[in-house]
Amino acid sequence: MYYLDTDIPVELFQRVLKKKIYVDKSMLIDKFNDFIGSEDCYFCITRPRRFGKTINANMLGAYYTQGYDTRELFKDLRIAQTVSYEEHINKHHVIYIDFSRLPDPCNSYEEYISWIKYCLQDDLKKGYGIEKVPGEPIQNLFEKTNEKFIFIMDEWDSIFYKDFMQEKDKKAYLEFLKGLFKTQPYVELAYMTGVLPIAKYSTGSELNMFREYNFMNDTIYEDYFGFDEKEVKELTQQYPKPSFEVLKKWYDGYYKSDGTSLFNPRSVSLALQKGKCKNYWTETGPMNEIAEYIEHNVDEVREDIVKMVAGIPVEVELEGYAASQLQLDSRDEILSAMVVFGFLSYHDGFLRIPNHELMEKFQRVLKRKSMGGVADIVNNSKNVLDATIALDEQKVAQYIEEAHDREIPFLQYNNENSLSCVITLCYLYARNSYEVTREDKSGKGFVDYLFTPKKKGYPAIILELKYNKSVEEAIDQIKKKNYVERVKDFDEILFVGINYSTDADEHKHHDCIIEKYK
Repeated sequence: MYYLDTDIPVELFQRVLKKKIYVDKSMLIDKFNDFIGSEDCYFCITRPRRFGKTINANMLGAYYTQGYDTRELFKDLRIAQTVSYEEHINKHHVIYIDFSRLPDPCNSYEEYISWIKYCLQDDLKKGYGIEKVPGEPIQNLFEKTNEKFIFIMDEWDSIFYKDFMQEKDKKAYLEFLKGLFKTQPYVELAYMTGVLPIAKYSTGSELNMFREYNFMNDTIYEDYFGFDEKEVKELTQQYPKPSFEVLKKWYDGYYKSDGTSLFNPRSVSLALQKGKCKNYWTETGPMNEIAEYIEHNVDEVREDIVKMVAGIPVEVELEGYAASQLQLDSRDEILSAMVVFGFLSYHDGFLRIPNHELMEKFQRVLKRKSMGGVADIVNNSKNVLDATIALDEQKVAQYIEEAHDREIPFLQYNNENSLSCVITLCYLYARNSYEVTREDKSGKGFVDYLFTPKKKGYPAIILELKYNKSVEEAIDQIKKKNYVERVKDFDEILFVGINYSTDADEHKHHDCIIEKYK
C-alpha cells in the first residue's frame, strides 16, 4: 500500500517519541475527534517550516490508522486520559499522503499528479478490488468502497515551489483536491498542512470547505505548533544549557493570540541537544527567496526592514498571503509572505523581527548590493566603530553626516526614529562584538544605545543622542542618570554623545564627543 492504512506515520511517530526532546502535543487529537464525521471536518493548518506540522501529522496517522495497535505509543501522553481516546484509536481507514514526495523522474506537473493518482488507484484496487474505468474520477473509486476515510495530507503546497509549475498547473492541482474532498460522503476528516494558506482564485474558492488556520488568524490550534514559555522552562530543567534566558533571546519572539510567547521549536530542540545557541532554523527556509523579494521591491520595503533591525516595530495591516502569490509585487504581499514563512512576527497590527536568530539574517540582507545606499552605510560601519574606539570624534561625526546626506528619504530625520535608523546602520558592524540594545534600562533612566562587549578587548559604550541641543548635554545626561550602572564592571567604558543641529542658516551638521569613563 502507498497511502491507505500504511505504517509510515506509525514508524515516524515512534521515532519522534524516542528522541531525547519531545513536547507532548497529543491533545490536538482530542480537538479533531469532535469533528470526525461532521460537516465541519476539513482543516488546513499552515505554519513556517519546522514548526511541528509533520510531527503532528504523523501523530494523527499513528493514532487513527486501523490495522495497528499503537496504544503503547500513546499510553503516557495526555490524550490517553481523555474520554474520546478509546473511541477512535486505530479505528479508522487513513489515507496518509506526504505531498512533498516526488516520483522519479518528476519534470512536470503531469508526472507529479499522475503518480499520486496511480498510488490512490492501486491502493483501492488492492484493498477493495476496485478497477478504474478509463476517464473515471478518483472520487468514484472511493465511493464504490462504501467506506469512510480520514485523509491526512502533509506539505500540501510543496509542489507550488517547483519551477515547472505554471498557472494552469496550480489551477489543475486545486481542482484535483476539490474533486477528491468537496462534499464527498467518504470523507470523515481531512487534515492538511503546509506553509502556504490555500490559494483564493475566485469568489468561490475551490477549497473553501477547508477552515484555514495560520500564524495570523489561529486562536484554536496555536498551542500545538511551536513551544510556549512553560514548555521551554520545563525542557531547561532537563537540559540546563543554554539557559531559559538565552533561549528566549535567540528563539522567542512569535506570539499567540493572547500575546504570550511562542518559541521556534526546531531551534530550541537543537540548542538544548547541542548545548549551544546557533542559527539552526534560518538555513532551512527560503530566506534567499525573501531577500530576492525585498530586492525586487527595495524602495517599498527596505525602510521597514531597517526600522525593524533598529528595534522599531512597523505598523501595518496584513490580510494574508496565498499560494497563488509566489511572485510578490507589493509591500503588503512581501511583508505577509515574511510572516507566513516565519521571518517576521505579527501581533496587534505591528511587525517585528522575532529574535536574535532572525536578526542576524536580516542584518546580512542589509549588506547586499541591491540595498544600494543602505548597504554602503552598513559596509562602512566597521570604520565607524573603529573611529569610536579610537576616540576620533571628528571621524565619527563625518561618517554619520555622510550617511545622513545620502539620498535615502527615510534617513532624513523626519522624526526620532529616522535618527535611530541612521545610528543603527552606522554601527551595525558593532553587533559582531557587542550586544547592542536600544532604550535599555540603566541607572536612573533609559540609555539610547548600550554596547555591551561580547568579546574581551572591547570597551563598553554608552551612546546618547540629542537633537538641536549639544553633545555636552548628552554626556551630562549619561553621568547624571548613572547610565554606567549596567556596564560598570568593564575595564574600559566610553561615553559617546551625538547631536544633530539645524541653525538659522539651515546648515545641518552632526557633532560628536567621546569621553573615557574614569
